[in-house]
Amino acid sequence: MPFFSFLRENVRWLAGGFLLTFFSSYGQTFFIALSAGDIRAEYGLSHGQFGTLYMVATLASALTLPQFGQIVDRWSARTVTLVIVPVLAFACVMMALSQHIALLAVTIYLLRLFGQGMMSQNAFTAIGRWFAAQRGKALSLTAIGVNAGEALFPTLFVAIALAVGWRNGWLIIAVSLVVIALPAIATLVAVERSPRSASGDEPKATVRDWTRGEAVRDPYFYLLLLGVMAPGFIGTTIFFHQVYLVELRGWSLEMFASTFMLSSSLTVISALIAGQLIDRFSAIALLPVFLIPLGFACLVLGFVDVWWSAFAFMGLMGLSYGVSSTLFGALWPEVYGVKHLGAIRALTVAVMVFATAMGPGLTGFLIDLGVSYPLQIIVMGLYCFGACLMLVGVSRRLKGRLSAAA
Repeated sequence: MPFFSFLRENVRWLAGGFLLTFFSSYGQTFFIALSAGDIRAEYGLSHGQFGTLYMVATLASALTLPQFGQIVDRWSARTVTLVIVPVLAFACVMMALSQHIALLAVTIYLLRLFGQGMMSQNAFTAIGRWFAAQRGKALSLTAIGVNAGEALFPTLFVAIALAVGWRNGWLIIAVSLVVIALPAIATLVAVERSPRSASGDEPKATVRDWTRGEAVRDPYFYLLLLGVMAPGFIGTTIFFHQVYLVELRGWSLEMFASTFMLSSSLTVISALIAGQLIDRFSAIALLPVFLIPLGFACLVLGFVDVWWSAFAFMGLMGLSYGVSSTLFGALWPEVYGVKHLGAIRALTVAVMVFATAMGPGLTGFLIDLGVSYPLQIIVMGLYCFGACLMLVGVSRRLKGRLSAAA
């Protein structure tokens, strides 16, 4: 079959991209939050104080990424790996040994910048350059590395922390980066791949290579951001306030937690399907439809208070999440070329991190003002449908621009 032939011919590069996003889990919110209770207890922090510290450190990493992230345009994927993985391991050691709140802030900043930020930046930029006509399939396989991490690492880390303590758990995480992740990834991505080196992967059309300065002066750049940032903003916001949500609905937290398996499964499935669709139709063609499931998900969760609405929300959100994770990697090289892809992606990732950091705070502020939380979720759904309508025009105009350029 063509898909398995594609896997066999490109296994080293696909595995390298997968492992980069897989080990980026150590800097993702879901993993750091596993130690949140122990951190608050040992540093004497309230929920609000730790949340503020985490938000500030995350925003600082978002401000740093546009400049530091450009190294992927100048250095090879292997060289970038040899830099960022040791620094991520050092941050894990700091988490294990730190006793001062200032060092905790620096630790979280490094985990966010080199984990969620640079590991993903290196993966998606390299894959975006290495593949052209089959870019969608390659990016979908890379993107599910995070889902694999979400499935494996929480249970594994909790077991380790129970056995040897949470601080020693972070030391073991650091060792895994140096002993497993660094040599494996550096070996797999040591050879650069050309899109023309494999039969059938020649670029479909010549795309002019935009600089980042040109991209930020392009009005379509901001319209695209308004669409592709929605899943991260909405998902992070709802997950952050999930305890408040289940209290409002009269659900149990255990029931709501059980819905994550459904979301993860559908995210992986839809990501793989999206990869195939992007290769066949283009990422631009999917822009007007990828937010539709998320829009319905928010309307169901906002209007319906019975238990099944939680499963409906998570299932529909998983469909949009899977498509958006692949779309986010394929869209920028399709529209702006690959020569300055790292610089452009660094800016878009920084905006995404900023949005996910500000969403929970903005929603919490509105809750404190007495604005109904279900109403806020309904507005998020309406935003998705409005963004879909806007992206219909954007998609049409971008297709016209690319055709004229070709």
